[in-house]
Amino acid sequence: MNDNPPSPDVPVSDNRAANRFELAVDGQVAFLNYERTPDSLVFVHTEVPLALRGRHLGDVLVKAGLDAAHREGLRIVAECPFVRSYLKKHPESAS
Repeated sequence: MNDNPPSPDVPVSDNRAANRFELAVDGQVAFLNYERTPDSLVFVHTEVPLALRGRHLGDVLVKAGLDAAHREGLRIVAECPFVRSYLKKHPESAS
């Protein structure tokens, strides 16, 4: 396990066909599943492969998802426990 945080330049893509934000590191993919409605982005599940944990990649995914929701004027619905936890630690991200 790598304890170093990722570079802020880790690219996150919005894979709309798969309904998820995703990033690839060391040949593995971490993702944040979502459901898009006309007025909201519902964050359903975050998954980071075991080999990539401890690198704050889940945080990177959630931040990218929240940024997308804000840009598109969508309401944020956090069904995913990881996303709820992120929002508790970063309440400024919810608005």
